Amino acid sequence: MRLHIVARGKIGRSPEQELVDRYIKRINWDVKLSELPEQGGKTPKISDQTKIIALDETGENWTSKAFANILSDWRDSGVREARFLIGAADGLTSEERSSADHFFSFGKATWPHLMARAMLAEQLFRATAIIANHPYHREG
Repeated sequence: MRLHIVARGKIGRSPEQELVDRYIKRINWDVKLSELPEQGGKTPKISDQTKIIALDETGENWTSKAFANILSDWRDSGVREARFLIGAADGLTSEERSSADHFFSFGKATWPHLMARAMLAEQLFRATAIIANHPYHREG
């Protein structure tokens, strides 16, 4: 299953980009990162078997273990892509919100979209590590 981060705004060369790169390189699954302009732009084509998860402060606050279980269940049931939407400074568009199957939150605080990208990359690495029984995640 492909993990696809679709983020609004250009991250450029920055400490946040270094973090995103660091975690994405560690993931043993197919990972794609697509950047869109702050407004407009064409969203990459969606396949039939895609789950869309929008990052939003009003979303569900999954534990890392629950997140791993969700990804594992989707992979095992034939989902081809888990697409994660990160909005621009003003959040997600109404079209992006209406396309979402799930809303995921890193808590009630509002996070800068560049930090959200780095946090998502780390959580995707952590989830795939949990699924692979890798010792990276220590719970307890």
